[in-house]
Amino acid sequence: MSTVDLKDRRLKKRLKEVLSQLGGQPTAGIPTACGGHAEMTAAYRLFDNPKATFGRILTPHGEATRRRMAEEPVALLVQDTTEVDLTRPSQQVVGAGPLDRGARRGALLHVLHAFTPDGTPLGTVDAVVWARQEGVRSRSLTRGERARMPIEEKESHRWVEMMRRAGEEAGQCPETRLVCLADSEGDIYEVLAEGAAGERGVEWIVRAGQDRAVQGERGKAPVGRRVREQVLAQPVLFRQKIRVRGRTAKVQCETRGRRQPRRSREAEVEVRATRVTLRPPWRAERRLPAVTVNVVLVRETGPPADDKAVEWQLLTSLPIEEIDQVRQVIQYYCVRWMIEVFFRVLKSGCRVEKRRFEHLDRLLPCLAVYLIVAWRTLFVCRLGRSGPEMSCEAVFEPAEWKAVWQVVHRTAPPATPPSLDEMVRLVAQLGGYVNRRGAGPPGPQTVWIGLQRTYDFALGWRLFGPEAQKGPRHV
Repeated sequence: MSTVDLKDRRLKKRLKEVLSQLGGQPTAGIPTACGGHAEMTAAYRLFDNPKATFGRILTPHGEATRRRMAEEPVALLVQDTTEVDLTRPSQQVVGAGPLDRGARRGALLHVLHAFTPDGTPLGTVDAVVWARQEGVRSRSLTRGERARMPIEEKESHRWVEMMRRAGEEAGQCPETRLVCLADSEGDIYEVLAEGAAGERGVEWIVRAGQDRAVQGERGKAPVGRRVREQVLAQPVLFRQKIRVRGRTAKVQCETRGRRQPRRSREAEVEVRATRVTLRPPWRAERRLPAVTVNVVLVRETGPPADDKAVEWQLLTSLPIEEIDQVRQVIQYYCVRWMIEVFFRVLKSGCRVEKRRFEHLDRLLPCLAVYLIVAWRTLFVCRLGRSGPEMSCEAVFEPAEWKAVWQVVHRTAPPATPPSLDEMVRLVAQLGGYVNRRGAGPPGPQTVWIGLQRTYDFALGWRLFGPEAQKGPRHV
């Protein structure tokens, strides 16, 4: 927060204090995390101040994220949307809009978050929040009416804006290879055209949500020739066995394949790749260019008779001439799942949807703070895997690791700090992780619970531990 600009030095100081308080107890409510009536009141006044906006609070975190990206050879910029459900049984949040055709109300959050290729989060590059207007239901429009509507007037324009934003970041980090990732919801032709336009310096991967037509002679697609058919005509490059995680449908009568239920199993997939030129769709207000893309198809062979086959069709600007390059495209796209983990930390760990605000405008600054807290929590969890041998003091203060060591081991802390992997496991043990031989690395849930207890123990260590200053102590 050193570079935050809230137009008021007192607000800047208060924001730093609130960030430390909420970061120290991410699962606790604001009154509990602040630790007193005066501190709680000051926090709510901060969120109610018109100078403390969502964008101003998040800007310095974005700048720090850019510095972390600049130190990496490759950074993956994942964009995705999640609902912030603010439905209250006895209270209506002023400014919240409908989330669906039911009674749920809240806002939508679209995030561009940076990760390393091994899944370590680097921070939120940019984010936008909006609430739908009452009575505006784009799904009630006919297909023709939606086709005639400019994309700038649709919610889907956020995908184009974030692709453009990724290109701007590429100019700020010339030594880092940036790859923008999007799931099938981002399969919008304008997004592909934006990614292919000019020398933007950013690569991209988008999972196909539809089987697009291929450009033919004189601008016409050959009969029956679409992307999937073209790539299926290519030879199999390699086969591989993968673990498929089961899932249940969140919505009854779900028709979209990517959200239908499936069983857990070990599946064998075959991989093909090719290069095609897409035929641009018709738009009423503009003429779109043809876009040439590389396609990687990951397709399950021999799926169970009563289950749907796993299939990924990835459209990308990355090269696919060699098998290792095709593998890299798939490995990069697998990191996209980390944005779902990030949203889980934000909602279940930081419990941002449970914050009791009467106005959406007051929730948004709080949401910006919790985006930083959620990154920090997931960062600690993942960094223990990507850099297990580094000293834990790269992340934890001496009072934190010494207090945790004393509590878990019931012995005095060593003179040399433990490794980061060992420290993360100790923290996770405070959150319920069973650190037995052969156990996998701890997940974010045990880490965020353990971090909350870590900060409490560190406070006790500073006040009453062997290194505490002698004399009167004020808590």
